[in-house]
Amino acid sequence: MQAAGAQPSSRISGMPRYDFLVDTYRTEIDKVVSVWAMFDDADLTVRPHPTDPRGRSLLEQMVHQSVSEHFWFSTMLGISVTDNPLPSTETRIAFIRLYVDNARLRLTELGAREDIWWETVVPFFEVPRSRAWIMTRRIAHTAHHRGQQIAQLRMINRALHSTYGPTADTGGLMQHQAPVIYAYPDVDTLLREEQAERHKTLLPGPGTRPATERPAR
Repeated sequence: MQAAGAQPSSRISGMPRYDFLVDTYRTEIDKVVSVWAMFDDADLTVRPHPTDPRGRSLLEQMVHQSVSEHFWFSTMLGISVTDNPLPSTETRIAFIRLYVDNARLRLTELGAREDIWWETVVPFFEVPRSRAWIMTRRIAHTAHHRGQQIAQLRMINRALHSTYGPTADTGGLMQHQAPVIYAYPDVDTLLREEQAERHKTLLPGPGTRPATERPAR
């Protein structure tokens, strides 16, 4: 219970109030490049439907992620770490490496911000929002596009390692105690392996149980 007239504490359990957003963005870096690592180089220009230009290819998704995140951070959050968020050679590994480099610089900047910075209201397109609100929406925006890419991986018959929890390839449903299996233990290993032999953690597959709650009969 807070005393009348007291200022709200900027710390919860000894941690800055908005550290959870910094920590979440840290995991977003991992998840973005983990999904890109599930594609093969030959998938770069493949669309969800081969004759429909409305669905982004992986290349277009990587461009959008890089440009969009740079725009949000540099204009709305006032954190600009590069003049050009796109690699000079647009290969899958070049996008992965440059995105990690830029995102880690943004992460460092975010970690140095005080609570008052997060709570300051700034323009979000045509409306005013706090920086904490904008960062939350940025994370949701990234997750939205990541979901599109995971769906596309299924369309082109690629196996899925975990990004959040179990998948049909890591063992199926969570209620069947399927494990979470990441392709690589950390981003540094991912960067090293993705430009070499790509030695990913082996996937067991779903086993004998259904991989969805409503399997086809």
